[in-house]
Amino acid sequence: MKNKIKSSKSIKITQIKSTIGKNSIQKKHLLSLGLKKIGSTKEIVMTKPIEGLVNKIKHLILIEKGWFHA
Repeated sequence: MKNKIKSSKSIKITQIKSTIGKNSIQKKHLLSLGLKKIGSTKEIVMTKPIEGLVNKIKHLILIEKGWFHA
């Protein structure tokens, strides 16, 4: 059998809005993704659990697609 090289898709997310006045769960989602303050950026490999977190806080972050990590 051939071993297939599988590239995992990653995205770059940046926090663009403050968490003041937001739900505490949304604040915890941002912290779990590694975003602590406005302007902080992380490159994250997209998996199903991460996709769920991103969908819950998509109004607080900027998502840059097309980042691929081999």
